[in-house]
Amino acid sequence: MLSITKQEFEKIVNLALAGLPEKFRSKLNNVAIFVEDEPTNEQLEKVHLRRGDLLFGLFEGYAQARKLNFGPVLPDRITIFRLAILSQVSTSDELKDRIVSTVKHEIAHHFGSDEKGARKAGR
Repeated sequence: MLSITKQEFEKIVNLALAGLPEKFRSKLNNVAIFVEDEPTNEQLEKVHLRRGDLLFGLFEGYAQARKLNFGPVLPDRITIFRLAILSQVSTSDELKDRIVSTVKHEIAHHFGSDEKGARKAGR
């Protein structure tokens, strides 16, 4: 498994966000992006996975396309899971590619894509 600190990993996530086309970056509203080592039990339950199953990222919230304007609400949450991604890459280039793919995938969910659309966006 490739070794990288959480801070270095977060820098790559931030670069992935900065590399998004402006038309998407400018529309990222009320979403917080986190890096965690692994998902909580509650997060795994939400997506019907068990401890040990691979989960690279998770969008939690309401897709922008489905939101109604009720006033201030807590931000949606995208979590990128460091250890799952690190377990599947062996080079820094593979790591960057996997992070970019995961970020795009989860942001597609934020914009309302279903799983099929999010997989396409993550390519």
